[in-house]
Amino acid sequence: MASFSSLTRPISESSLIALKLGDQSSNLLGFPKHFVFSRHGFCSFPPGLVKIQLKPSLAIKNSYQTKSSTKTESTVLSEVPILSCSEAIERLRTSRETYKSKEQYLAMYSSVFGGITTDPSAMVIPMDDHMVHRGHGVFDTAAIMDGYLYELDQHLDRFIRSATTAKIKLPFDRDSIRRILIQTVSASKCRKSSLRYWLSAGPGDFQLSSSGCHQSALYAIVIQNQSPPDYSGIRVVTSSIPIKPPQFAVMKSVNYLPNALSKMEAEENGAYAAIWLDFDGFIAEGPNMNVAFVTKQKELLMPEFDKILSGCTARRALVLAESLVREGILQNIRVDKVTVEEGKNAVEMMLIGSGVLIRSVVQWDEQVIGNGKEGPVSQALLKLILEDMKSGPASVRVPVPY
Repeated sequence: MASFSSLTRPISESSLIALKLGDQSSNLLGFPKHFVFSRHGFCSFPPGLVKIQLKPSLAIKNSYQTKSSTKTESTVLSEVPILSCSEAIERLRTSRETYKSKEQYLAMYSSVFGGITTDPSAMVIPMDDHMVHRGHGVFDTAAIMDGYLYELDQHLDRFIRSATTAKIKLPFDRDSIRRILIQTVSASKCRKSSLRYWLSAGPGDFQLSSSGCHQSALYAIVIQNQSPPDYSGIRVVTSSIPIKPPQFAVMKSVNYLPNALSKMEAEENGAYAAIWLDFDGFIAEGPNMNVAFVTKQKELLMPEFDKILSGCTARRALVLAESLVREGILQNIRVDKVTVEEGKNAVEMMLIGSGVLIRSVVQWDEQVIGNGKEGPVSQALLKLILEDMKSGPASVRVPVPY
């Protein structure tokens, strides 16, 4: 039987193969009948000799090989070029120009190259960054409105809490990170968009543990969505995708596969989003937004944050809603456990988040919410949020020096 060492060598060097790769006089290869190829490698069966009929192979050559390379019968020659750095970037730039996106990327900061770029083709991160291949990273987002970053400090505080939970050390102190984020927005010259930023365990290797990463990495991108805002009523469904355990649900990590699958499930069912229930059957949250209700007693009711992400926009909405209590539009504000029955019997339901702001839900599964139209409290809260973004206090609006 062949030794293990012979099996670990390239096939072209193995003594198992009696035919040289360049020899095209025959389509047959002879193998000792000790082995047969399978999906998982070699299998053993009785001695003898088995001949394998070769299918036409695919010849692949790089850009430095001549075009006169011989082809086997019925073989289609496919060229895979070896590119220089500048060639790769140019191809990336060309590739981006072939498709249109609703989003434009105006500026990116990367601690890996220690600066800001405004060229989308250079907005890349290393493949061996553990955020890419292990999901070991956290992120957050702040809206940019009229040249001000909305709730930057609130989002930044949550960002740092998430990093601590994910065991990612900050590459800089908090003030330095804050300055970098503001400078990135300034470099974009954009006055209305959003700023998304990530902290990863950093590049280093493809191992499971991040112990081989020499330094955590900070990335930030200014994203301008050119789609017009839509605040019309939407339909939601109950998610069949399991919610993340509380330890991970309260952390804003890049592990968003359950969130993505939940959103896709909703879209496949003609809905905008899917609503998660927690492991005890209480209403939890949407895939990337919080949920709230208005009861028949005019009470604003929102699920507790102990097992879900503590939404910055949701918490701000709770503060702004106090003015609606003073005006008599609401009687009370309560954060508590919410049953599905309470939610579906509410007179209003809404999604709350930095991406949607306040969005009325008019139907959940087959249940019409209220009268099936955008509710007055949802509309009032949306107006309050928009006003807060444009003229709120300094505690929620950070000016960007353009």
